Formats: sequence, structure tokens, C-alpha cells
Amino acid sequence: MKIVGCDFHPSFQQIALLDTVTGEIEERRLVHGNGEAEPYYRQLEAPALIGMEAVGNSLWFEQLMAQLGHELWIGDAAQIRASYVRKQKTDRRDAGHILHLLMEKRFPRIWTPSAEQRDVRQLLLHRHKLVGIRTRVKTELQHLAMNRGLQKQRALWSVRGRACLEKLPLEGWTRQRREDLLAVLSLVESQVEKLDEAVSLIAANDKHARLLMTQPGVGPVTALAFVVTIGDVRRFKRGKHVGSYLGLIPAEHSSGNKRRLGAISKQGNVFLQYTAGRSRAIGMPLRPTVPQRVSTSLSPQAQGSGQGGGGTQAGHKTVLDAPQPNTLCVGGSQRGQLESFSGQPKLGRSSDWAPSHPAKAECSNKRIMADVLGRIDGWWSSSHRW
Repeated sequence: MKIVGCDFHPSFQQIALLDTVTGEIEERRLVHGNGEAEPYYRQLEAPALIGMEAVGNSLWFEQLMAQLGHELWIGDAAQIRASYVRKQKTDRRDAGHILHLLMEKRFPRIWTPSAEQRDVRQLLLHRHKLVGIRTRVKTELQHLAMNRGLQKQRALWSVRGRACLEKLPLEGWTRQRREDLLAVLSLVESQVEKLDEAVSLIAANDKHARLLMTQPGVGPVTALAFVVTIGDVRRFKRGKHVGSYLGLIPAEHSSGNKRRLGAISKQGNVFLQYTAGRSRAIGMPLRPTVPQRVSTSLSPQAQGSGQGGGGTQAGHKTVLDAPQPNTLCVGGSQRGQLESFSGQPKLGRSSDWAPSHPAKAECSNKRIMADVLGRIDGWWSSSHRW
């Protein structure tokens, strides 16, 4: 059997080959433009084990190895580099290091999608790019209309708003620009509609996508993106590992008694991060807000007298309506989540709004929660600790 460590580049690849029978090691550089890769791998005895880092523009090479009957392993590039302690980095060293990881059975192999999943990814990515083009075109038309005194905001894209835009008295190149942008918008919208139909059909035939679409805010695009990105969920031991895989966890740089949490790490699929954020923004208004749940949990006497609820009431709603559902605005900024999925209000974690220095955390939390409890007198029960 032959084991190959491959340092892949779009124009060439550096390989280090080990013959397990003779123990010989061969190093070679294969140029892709000259067609050296296919004849070389074709003359190898199948099946050969080939390892390479996860890189772009390598789909043709993966398909070629599958046709020739070789076993191709794709590894995590970050873990491969982290396991190499030398400061010198060359293509020969990289190929040799990958070969050593394969020999020592320490190669960090990752999951790769199937051909069908790759094809669905291309469908979703193509639609996403066209939607971005449509958004940019609409923005240009919106500015053009506002410069002429036509301010309809979202109503500009209704039938009546579109007619007003087309009837604007424009001259010269401004008129030509409007006509060109409207033509591009019509073309892109027709293509997006076709892609939407294809996405809806594929999602309807996938049992996992149908299950995901039962959640508020999750449509065919988000469901399919999650299915083709995650793949087999059994490869994750816990649900928190999925969030880490997608990069939807905060970046952390802690040492000793200091804990620093930053923004999300974004070490994952960018498209799925975007669709997940959109589904959250769409799905949250579908859930009852905090004041509505509190009002329904009060007794009729308390609601009528304004006691035990949120204090002053107007129109059977408390005056504690937050700018966004499920959040409370304290001191002009969102301090944290005030409800759990069970529907019962509870305090968020202290680290949600605690300062980075631990000595100030307790005092800051008490001050903030005192302000919260002062605003919603009687809301929290005595069992909550702060």
C-alpha cells in the first residue's frame, strides 16, 4: 500500500509518497497545467491513501481520486498547522508533515458532503448571490426616487409604488439608468422565483428539512442550508458542539481571574450564519412578547388595579414594552434575556452583562438588577436570587 501526503495548490501540488512495502519515500512536484497529476495517480496501485488539507478549488481533484479508486482524506487545516511546531514552512515540509500524520494515525480527518449535498449548496449559494444583487439594485432605485422627492420606503416595490417610479419625470442618463436598473431587477426577480420553487420542492422531499421548518422563522432556505451543512448530526456528541462548529459562540480570551468574551468566532459556514440570523429576526416576532406573557399570568384583580404586574398599564398592556421581543431595555441598552423557553421569567446569566473584571462583577450585577426590579415591581418572586 502507498500513502501520499499532498500539499495542494490550485496550480500545482507537492507530494510525499511512502511505499509501505519497501519503505521508500518519494518527493515530487506535480504541475496541474501540464496534466501531470492524472497520469501519476493513475499508475499508482489502487487503493492508495491520500491526505490533504481542506482547501478551495480542489473539487476536480477529489472527483479524480474517486474515479481512480484511491481513498482521499481531507483534514482540518488549522489542526494540521497547529500540530507542526517548526517555524520553517515550505511546501516540502507541509507534504512531509501530512505524511507523518497519516503514518502515525493522527491525521485530523473532517466530514465531507456528498455530491447531492454539494449540488444543493450550489443552488442555495446561487440564490443567495442573486438576492444580494436584487438588494443592491433596489437600493440604487430607492436613492434615485428619493432624489426626486418620492419617498415610499418599502411601498415603492408594490404595484402602485412601482408605477410611480416608472412615471417619474427623468431626463438624459438618469432616465436611462432607471430603465436599465428596472430591467435588471425584473430579470433577477424572475430567476429568484425559479430558484425559490426549486428550493421549496427539495425541502418538501427532505424529512429533516420538513422537521426544521416546523420551527418559527425557519423556511426552506434555512432548513436546507442547515441540512447540507451539518450533514449527519450523529457526528456531534452534544448540541453545543453544533454551535461551535458553525462559529456561533463567543470568542474567548481568558487568563487567570480575567474572563473576556468577544463577538462570535465566525469559524464556520458564513452562509448558514447569515440564514440563522435572519431566521431569528423573523421568528422572534412570532412569539409572544414578555409583557404579554406577564399580563396573561396575572390575576384579573391585579390587571385591573395595576398591582403585581408592571405598574402603570394602558390599553391592557404594560408600559414595559421592549424594543425587541423577549428582551428588556435597561438604561438605554439591552441587558439580557428575561424569559426561558418554558415561558417563565428568570434572570439571565451574570456573565451576559457582567464586566470583564471579576472584582466589579458583583457590584455591577446588583446595581443593574436593582434597576430592573425597581422598574417591574412585583414581577419577580422572592425565590429569584441576585
